[in-house]
Amino acid sequence: QVQLVESGGGLVQAGGSLRLSCAASGLTFSSYTMGWFRQAPGKEREFVVAITWSGGRTFFADSVKGRFTISRDNAKNTVYLQMNSLKPEDTALYYCAAARYSGSNGNTYSSYPTYTYWGQGTQVTVSS
Repeated sequence: QVQLVESGGGLVQAGGSLRLSCAASGLTFSSYTMGWFRQAPGKEREFVVAITWSGGRTFFADSVKGRFTISRDNAKNTVYLQMNSLKPEDTALYYCAAARYSGSNGNTYSSYPTYTYWGQGTQVTVSS
């Protein structure tokens, strides 16, 4: 059974930082692209960032470029999301997700249906 478990969320002031983690089990982690999505109350789930299986390519939403970074440790079956310079509009439930896709179409990485497995989410709240 595949499980993705996010952690590291919390309450932080604007301008602060948080690091989210997503621990995976039940799948060959090193074969999967990993992504982070977020969903704010009353809004649709939106793409944040993705990293290919080797960590060689990353894809970012424009709203987080220059502030967020993603990394992975295939030996620990874990993907990380480092969030800096947080803004109140970053407040959301953050989900990690796993996909077998590793092609060249950047738009595919940001597409919700690309991802097969999802975690339950971790809440990030940024106060102004």
